[in-house]
Amino acid sequence: MSVLSRISGGIFDGLFRKNAAFLTSVFAGAFAFELVFENGTNAMWNSWNKGRQWKDIKAKYIQHDDEEE
Repeated sequence: MSVLSRISGGIFDGLFRKNAAFLTSVFAGAFAFELVFENGTNAMWNSWNKGRQWKDIKAKYIQHDDEEE
């Protein structure tokens, strides 16, 4: 029996043989994909728009009152 066959057999027995394990792995995979995709797209967006977002330029427009403190 080859190593690849043993690995694929273990994955099948562990994740796909029982319905509850299969659904758990699908939901966990979808949740992990959503986190990775969202963080990746946010990082790309912030990289492409660096210096043009409010978080980057708000110091130019907001004046702090030292008298209020």
